[in-house]
Amino acid sequence: MIALAMAQRRPLRFVVAGAVNTAFGLAIYPLLLWSVPAFATHYLVALGIAQTLSLCFAFATYKLGVFRTRGNLVREFGAFSSFYLFNYAANWAALPLLVELAAIPPVIAQLAFSAVLIATSWLWHSRVTFRESRR
Repeated sequence: MIALAMAQRRPLRFVVAGAVNTAFGLAIYPLLLWSVPAFATHYLVALGIAQTLSLCFAFATYKLGVFRTRGNLVREFGAFSSFYLFNYAANWAALPLLVELAAIPPVIAQLAFSAVLIATSWLWHSRVTFRESRR
């Protein structure tokens, strides 16, 4: 009964964690761009740093605050990371095109990628990363 009640609250916890993760992820990239003058021209270095920090922060919030699993940490982090690495690869490929060719500011281009992540992350994390183990 308690497990069912906890599972029913999971989507709400996911939305809250997602909002916190999104705020962190959206804040860290412009913060790096604006606080380190070299990142104005080396925006992809800032992107790599921001993505690494955001990945670790998001994993901790989803594992500890949403899914609360006691599963294999290495397997979960691998599955979690694979979702974001795929998205990061697409981001790394598209961001220079959007910034250099389409003349879209880097921060605005990142907002578009965040929308894609939000739309797909629940399905991946609930069914792959933090799936209930079958006994």
